Amino acid sequence: MDNRSHVRPATAADVDAVEAVTDAAYRPYVARIGVRPAPMDADYATDIAAGRVFVTGDPVVGVLVLVAEPDHLVLESIAVHPDAHRQGVGRRLLAFAELHARALGLPEIRLYTNAQMWENQEIYPRYGYEATERRQDGAYDRIHYRKRIPEATPDER
Repeated sequence: MDNRSHVRPATAADVDAVEAVTDAAYRPYVARIGVRPAPMDADYATDIAAGRVFVTGDPVVGVLVLVAEPDHLVLESIAVHPDAHRQGVGRRLLAFAELHARALGLPEIRLYTNAQMWENQEIYPRYGYEATERRQDGAYDRIHYRKRIPEATPDER
């Protein structure tokens, strides 16, 4: 597999790259939503140590933070460096999240996006996510989504 398209668990050596990609991906939204998006202030060293962060690219151009709950997978953050837009990086990360949920035996993925990040409200439904609610979480006006993950077919097992 092409190293640029492989999604792998992040390591401690990736912390700076994860922070840089996340900052580049979310920075354009600061002025629009009036606050720093939560992923910009996450503790990635801790998340990486806990096995929640996955990356793609060499150098890293995509970051995915996944948190397994007992009955679903939370897609906590997805970030693609602006220089890598329109190259399939986001699609690859979303596909990986589905594979990860399936491997963990979790029947759905949940995520949220800020209501002012209207681009995401167009993207997620294209990949099978349905909006479930809009809720104010502190300073954040968020739209919550979910995607049910079908069980693997015999060919996929």
